[in-house]
This record gives sequence, C-alpha cells and structure tokens, in this order.
Amino acid sequence: EHHLQRAISAQQVYGEKRDNMVIPVPEAESNIAYYESIYPGEFKMPKQLIHIQPFSLDAEQPDYDLDSEDEVFVNKLKKRMDISPLQFEEMIDRLEKGSGQQPVSLQEAKLLLKEDDELIREVYEYWIKKRKNCRGPSLIPAVKQEKRDGSSTNDPYVAFRRRTEKMQTRKNRKNDEASYEKMLKLRRDLSRAVTILEMIKRREKSKRELLHLTLEIMEKR
Repeated sequence: EHHLQRAISAQQVYGEKRDNMVIPVPEAESNIAYYESIYPGEFKMPKQLIHIQPFSLDAEQPDYDLDSEDEVFVNKLKKRMDISPLQFEEMIDRLEKGSGQQPVSLQEAKLLLKEDDELIREVYEYWIKKRKNCRGPSLIPAVKQEKRDGSSTNDPYVAFRRRTEKMQTRKNRKNDEASYEKMLKLRRDLSRAVTILEMIKRREKSKRELLHLTLEIMEKR
C-alpha cells in the first residue's frame, strides 16, 4: 500500500495531482486460444428446452432417511428377502407416523404395511429395538414447537415462540392495537346495520304483498 500512501501524501503537500502520483496496476492479459477446442460452435437451439410429462408426478418421498446402521441391516436382510432401501424407509416412516407416545403393536403394523408377514416381523423387531435406544420421542427429527397450554415457555429447544409482549407500534400512523379494535367494532356495527336494513326491506315487501292480497280479496267479494 506504499504507492497509495505516497500518492495521498503528495496530494496533501502539493494540493494537486502530479505525474509521479501513479498507483501501479498490473496489466491483464488474456489468451483464449483454447476456447474453440473446449466449446465447439456446433450448438443448435432445440425446439423445446423444458419437457414435462403431464400427470406423472413423483410419489411422495418418506420423511425417514437411512443411516449407516440401517444400511447394514438392509444389506443383511437382502440376502434372505426382497427389500430395497426406499421400501425400508417407507416402512419405518409408516410405523413412526402411525405411532404416538407408545409404538404400535405387531398386529397394527401388519395393518399399516402391505408387505409379507415375515418381512414385516423382521423390520418391526428392528424398529422396536432402535426406537427403545433412541433418546427422542421419534426416529424422524421434527422441529419442537410451543404447546398450546403454554407449559413449554421455559424450554430452550422450542422454536417459533409466540410474542409475550405487545408490539410497540408507531403512534403517528395510527396502527396500534386500540385503533385496530375500533375498526373491527365499526365494521361489526356497519354489518349489523346492513342486516337490519335487509330485514326492514323484507318486512315492507311482505306488507305490500299483504296489502295486494287484501285488495284482491275485497275485489273477489
């Protein structure tokens, strides 16, 4: 940076720019002789850049992901049964989503899964053993949110907390909570007035129909 410092000092002393007040800049050279060999000019614009097959949406992927322990179990199970990693993820995903605080039983697992009974039994026993060793409530990680009753306010792992204090709004724009409540009350009163006017309109219409009917009865008599 001594070139820059020298130029600044000279400008401060002399008050104007001198010829020797030059900050050297390295010259940029470019050699693009290799460009033609890497990018040949044979590209032609296709008629359709993005092609979408209609009504062929992919199936919903399970939320559960295999870990290294699951891969060892699936590879060992493949030697005796026909199972794929995606099929195993779907089975664990259904078992997890079908369970609450207590895991489902084997009979309930057979209703949730559509595979063979022997395969269901093997995966179920592995899932039960892994769920017991799991510290969390579920094998599928989920964001811990605040409970409705407010009992989780002191939990540091809760995400997306509600605001406990009132927001300090700008007074000059009249968008505080009291003004909002007044607008809601005004809207409710106007809606009630419209309802009353509609009922009055129906009443007067009925009275007019009654008058016409009474007149018709008198003429018939």
